[in-house]
Amino acid sequence: MAYSDRKGFLAWVERTGNRLPDPVFIFLYLIGALILFSVIAAATGMSAPHPTELKDGAPLLIEAQSLLSGDNIRRLFVEMPQTFTHFHPLGYVLVVMLGAGVAERSGLFATAMRAAVRRAPKSLLTPTVALVAMISNHAADAAYVVLIPLAGVLYAAAGRHPLVGIAAAFAGVSGGFSANIAPGQLDALLYGITQQAANTLVPEYHANIAGNWYFIVALTCVFLPVIWYVADKVIEPRLGTWSPTPGDAAHAAAAGSGDGALTPAERRGLVWAGVAVAGVIGLWVLATIGPGTPLIDETACSEADAAAGSCSAQARLTPLYRSLVAGFLVLFLLAGYAYGKAAGSIKNHRDLVKMTTESMKDLGYYLVLAFVAAHFVAMFNWSNLGLISAVHGAEAIRASGLPLPIVLALIVLFSAAINLFVGSASAKWALLAPVLVPMLMLLGVSPDAATAVYRVGDSATNIITPLMVYFPLILVFAQRWQKDFGLGSLTATMLPYSLWLLIVGVALTIAWVLIGIDLGPGAPVEYTLPAGVTP
Repeated sequence: MAYSDRKGFLAWVERTGNRLPDPVFIFLYLIGALILFSVIAAATGMSAPHPTELKDGAPLLIEAQSLLSGDNIRRLFVEMPQTFTHFHPLGYVLVVMLGAGVAERSGLFATAMRAAVRRAPKSLLTPTVALVAMISNHAADAAYVVLIPLAGVLYAAAGRHPLVGIAAAFAGVSGGFSANIAPGQLDALLYGITQQAANTLVPEYHANIAGNWYFIVALTCVFLPVIWYVADKVIEPRLGTWSPTPGDAAHAAAAGSGDGALTPAERRGLVWAGVAVAGVIGLWVLATIGPGTPLIDETACSEADAAAGSCSAQARLTPLYRSLVAGFLVLFLLAGYAYGKAAGSIKNHRDLVKMTTESMKDLGYYLVLAFVAAHFVAMFNWSNLGLISAVHGAEAIRASGLPLPIVLALIVLFSAAINLFVGSASAKWALLAPVLVPMLMLLGVSPDAATAVYRVGDSATNIITPLMVYFPLILVFAQRWQKDFGLGSLTATMLPYSLWLLIVGVALTIAWVLIGIDLGPGAPVEYTLPAGVTP
């Protein structure tokens, strides 16, 4: 049945989303609308009191600026190269992907995933697959292309329904996209945008890509039993008993995964990759412990602060936190190279250079998207509309009397709803962050917490929207085992995962912020609001 003939809410989501233009053009249209609105706002005198800056003892007045003014037109064309290259996420992503590209193309990510799940006991197959799937978010495309079809093969070999394995792996990789045991590419991407948004209010704020580390570990811990329960107690009984047929062997072969057995070269590669990982971690620890080491800022605290015992260890460790982007580059690069040399996928230095080059080629579309997103964010800041909206939004929330937990829950649900139509995590955050981050800061919520709130909603609905780029691929994997498994079947299978991941994600977010637990390591930027403006 053609999608245009389907009925119901999900069919409406599919039809509506397919009518949306490419995210690049969405930003271009938004820039046009922003220019028009800035002219109107400037002409009508839209303004707000600055939350942190004073003039003559009173809050400085922020006035809307027309983007068609001579100064802003000149700024647009003169500063265009700087606007693009100074877009914070760009440098973060390019640096991390140089290393991740080698780890992926050398085969390290794929082999590590196969090694992690293939010998899991039958009773622990689901939690093993789900955990590896969430950790495999760092592997990007490899997690979808390798782990998800392999999960179907492993479940079939265990006498369980292969579609349960595919669904559990998909839920972990995509529904648990924001969960992990360590920061990675997504953190680098989002925190670059967070920093730019926070700088409109606190110019000295510097992003720390480990700022959500504790939180994403907690997400992993709560998502794991959810996926386990839904897979074994909801989805598997619904699918019924799986009866192998002679054609199933062909399905396994078609998946290209076999039984996941490792070759001697692959096992040797994993050993050497482990040695490389241990070496990089040891190097960073060595550069951190003890006085006078390069990743310790001995000047962060005055002698008086140290004597009074008020010297923050987090302040002294700021260079360590800001070095983590480079740390992931070195980690992925050396581990991928060590694996490739031992396994035979890297013959010489030319292969290494070729892999890094290919990883940059894969970012071609991202660079185009980053160009228009950078200009949208910059022009939003030039117009002052972002800060004005944040101030008025914060005041409206205070006046409404809504408790902060309700506000945070609504933001999670709003992010989840937008995710049904716009799949790119960076595109959505570039749209939302310029208003949400400063607005929540004015309500006493840190940029780290704002990022955490967004990412919970961003991932939960990935697995139920046909607009998710890998959704058709997952459907193909499922149809290798069940020919009549259609779009509605996949959506209905993944819907329980999505709902429960969203529910527990919202609950964890609210509890975390209310209790006041650190979201991750790092020194929060201290700022003082002027009189009359209180969080």
